[in-house]
Amino acid sequence: MTDEALVARAVEGDVDAYAALAEQYYSSCARIARRMLRNDADAEDVVQETFLRAFRAIGRFERGREFRVWLFTILVNQCRTAATSRKRRHLRFSDDEAAIARAADERPIAVVEEKSAVSIAVDSLEPLLREAFVLKYVEGLDYAEMATITGAGISALKMRVKRACDALRPKLEAIYHE
Repeated sequence: MTDEALVARAVEGDVDAYAALAEQYYSSCARIARRMLRNDADAEDVVQETFLRAFRAIGRFERGREFRVWLFTILVNQCRTAATSRKRRHLRFSDDEAAIARAADERPIAVVEEKSAVSIAVDSLEPLLREAFVLKYVEGLDYAEMATITGAGISALKMRVKRACDALRPKLEAIYHE
């Protein structure tokens, strides 16, 4: 069944249709949230809140809009809110996590396996660059979808993706050329 058909049924109150949508997009939402927040527990909370908000708002979903883009918009806004709240609480790394992060910035391949080193490199990006990079290259969205989700202009998003790639290039070259 298509997203459009599932959304139509969910709008009419079919909880199973909404559950099918949630199941279909859960892994993508979790991946985005983990990348944006860099914390599995926070990411899980944000994903749950995203699906709850989407469920409550499904009656206001605009026909003709792509459900995935609408859901990712809610998710990105929830991630931003969670990141801001975390900053306000002055959430600190534990001593072990801080040591790993410092070492990873200096020699990522020496600290963790290759795949994790790439994740650490992406995690080291500033939040707006990481957000743009994840939406473009992890989720494979086009710039128009990204603009709808983030509220940023297409040219700004292209610049963020370019800056993210420029920031990642030396870190990834260090990993793959050692």
